[in-house]
Amino acid sequence: MELIGLTGGIGSGKTTVSSMLSRRGMDVVDADAITRDLQRPGEPTLEAIVEEFGASMLLPTGELDRRALADIVFNDVERLERLNAIVHPAVGTEIERRLAALAETAGPVILDIPLLVESGRDDLELIVVVDLDPEIAVRRLVDHRGFAEVDARARIARQVERSERVARADIVVDNSGTLEDLTSQVDDLVRTITRSSNPHVRTPPTSSSTPSR
Repeated sequence: MELIGLTGGIGSGKTTVSSMLSRRGMDVVDADAITRDLQRPGEPTLEAIVEEFGASMLLPTGELDRRALADIVFNDVERLERLNAIVHPAVGTEIERRLAALAETAGPVILDIPLLVESGRDDLELIVVVDLDPEIAVRRLVDHRGFAEVDARARIARQVERSERVARADIVVDNSGTLEDLTSQVDDLVRTITRSSNPHVRTPPTSSSTPSR
C-alpha cells in the first residue's frame, strides 16, 4: 500500500478533490466521513458528546446538531479541547482499522484528513495540499455553505497557518480557479500517483503549483 496524505484548510475544496479521486477509482479513507459515521444516533461517540454537552446538542430526529455544537466549541477553547478528546481517539482508531483492511492493496490509498499536518504522521509517501487564499475560502464558506463570516474566520484562525501547511506539501493543488482548472490538476495528480513504479519517487504534476503567499 502506498499511502498518500490529502489535506487542506476549511473551505479549500479538499472534500471536492477527495471525491474526484474516489470517482477515479482510488481508495479513500476519509476522516470527515468517519467522524460523521461515529456521530450517528446510537453510536458511543454521540452518546459521549451528549453526556458532555447536553441533550440540546440533538435535533428532534436524534441526530447531532452540528451547527449548535460548532457554535459552542469554536468560541470556547476549553470546550473544543473536550470535544476533541471525545472524537479524535475514536476517529483515529477507525482510520487505523480501515487502513489495516487496505494494507495489501497494490495501488495507492488516499488518507483524507483535515489535521494531517498537525498529526505528525511519518508513514506517507506523498502529502497533497489543496490550497486556497483564506479570503476566498471565507467567501465560499459564506456563499455556498451558509457560514456567518465571523464563524468562517474563527474556524480558519484556529487551523495551522496556511504557509506551514503548504511547506509540508509534496504536491499543491491550487483551487483558486474554476472547476475545470481543479479537474485538470486532479487528473494530473492521478497520473503522477499511478505512473510511479517507485513509491519513494516524488514528482509533482506540472500543472499543480504553489501560489504566491
